[in-house]
Amino acid sequence: MISWKDLYSVLTAVVPLYVAMILAYGSVRWWKIFSPDQCSGINRFVAIFAVPLLSFHFISSNNPYEMNFRFIAADTLQKVMMLFALAIWTNFTANGSLEWMITIFSLSTLPNTLVMGIPLLIAMYGDYSGQLMVQVVVLQCIIWYTLLLFLFEYRGAKLLIMEQFPETAASIVSFKVDSDVVSLDGRDFLETDAESVMTRLILIMVWRKLIRNPNTYSSLIGVIWSLVAFRWHVHMPKIIEKSISILSDAGLGMAMFSLGLFMALQPKIIACGNSVATFAMAVRFLTGPAVMAAASIAVGLRGTLLRVAIVQAALPQGIVPFVFAKEYNVHPAILSTAVIFGMLIALPITLVYYILLGL
Repeated sequence: MISWKDLYSVLTAVVPLYVAMILAYGSVRWWKIFSPDQCSGINRFVAIFAVPLLSFHFISSNNPYEMNFRFIAADTLQKVMMLFALAIWTNFTANGSLEWMITIFSLSTLPNTLVMGIPLLIAMYGDYSGQLMVQVVVLQCIIWYTLLLFLFEYRGAKLLIMEQFPETAASIVSFKVDSDVVSLDGRDFLETDAESVMTRLILIMVWRKLIRNPNTYSSLIGVIWSLVAFRWHVHMPKIIEKSISILSDAGLGMAMFSLGLFMALQPKIIACGNSVATFAMAVRFLTGPAVMAAASIAVGLRGTLLRVAIVQAALPQGIVPFVFAKEYNVHPAILSTAVIFGMLIALPITLVYYILLGL
């Protein structure tokens, strides 16, 4: 049974995150302290420095040789199950589309694990659950965000071919892309050759996106360092550790502050209509945890690990999928609503899951 002391511990960890978010929201909406340009600068700092260094801090301090592979298997199985179901729906039903497949996959399987998940789960289930969240973050950054980019670029390539070559699209098998082209979704001009493959082109675009993303470097360097450090018991030089921690320590608060600025700059909290917003919230807070519960039970998770897996799946929507959705213009209003409104209702929902699972 959950005690009042346990609930207070959770609130102690989570409420300060909301304080940072509300202060940022008020700074723009109520007190007019920051202009949109200044908000853009703050958000840029968070995206380029604060969050990547925060990610590096958690990943590099996680022992990769003690990863819980059963927990990782449950998280992976949840995403594979959703992808499989959505792929069938997309290819064999009249209502299915690649755009909705990407959106529903993002909503159901990619929560805000780094910013909200680590402090919340540590408060609920102890330090070990924080290590589990770090393992989920590693997979998100290296595998699932890469897959998401691939799906977005695949969609962009299909649209580009149909738009530029409506009569001969099916027969075109080769493209040559200038080195400065970063995305197929930007409708950049492409020259056709005699032979090649669209898949290779998409992979090139995804690679160019990834090598421009600071989170890619922070995740990979963090994994490499943790492999070396925990294998040969190497300690990071203090001067480097302090240089990183001076920014990573502020990363969590700045990430929440940035989210508050983003909320304040939107014309309204629910940007996609009430019915679509209700659907998005149902996918995020009901479908995601339900599929995670099924996947966790299937791989044999029980007890605290099962509860951690389900609560982790009920966290608010991750910010990175929204950034991608906005960049590629694939239902950005839905992801915007999921991030903003999801953050507002996430605390009571996760507390309800925490209490119910503790009965």
